[in-house]
Amino acid sequence: MQKILDNAEILNIPLNVFKTDIFDRVENIENHPCYICARMRRGYLYNYAKELGCNKIALGHHFDDVIETILMGMLYGAQMQTMMPKLHSTFHEGMELIRPLYYVKEADIISWRNRNNLEFIKCACKITEKDSCESEEGSKREEVKRLIKELREKNKYIDMNIFRSAQNVNLDTIISYRRGDYCKSFLDDYE
Repeated sequence: MQKILDNAEILNIPLNVFKTDIFDRVENIENHPCYICARMRRGYLYNYAKELGCNKIALGHHFDDVIETILMGMLYGAQMQTMMPKLHSTFHEGMELIRPLYYVKEADIISWRNRNNLEFIKCACKITEKDSCESEEGSKREEVKRLIKELREKNKYIDMNIFRSAQNVNLDTIISYRRGDYCKSFLDDYE
């Protein structure tokens, strides 16, 4: 917490800090504790933002998070999807989620951080302190991050190719897709 306060002071950004018991509540969850924690944190952010009279929350996801998410979905979730730059909240009416760093590469953020003498935290939860599959070194995200780095050494355009693959979808060549409850298969029109 102190690092966040120090960073805000260096950047002259006023903060509203509120406490939750989320980390304590997810500490003993065995299946997907990081996912549940993220959902709970987002819910608390929406509620607190509403209390402050805000209609948006901004998350710090950057370009590298986006392309990692695309590959993780394909490789581990058997799905083609991406992280959206902005979206309306499903459960918090009138609220919107924005990702202002969506097109900013992680390396640029790290350069900016270093130039401004800031110190970032990875995660403040007790789960990542443990040697678990969700820890930073052993996570699927870190695995995909390493894979992208390897691919980048062979093809300098790999980042943009992954990113553009989620923008350049030809529905005529997709076996099936869904939008909400609607599902469409190529067999529906195949004669």
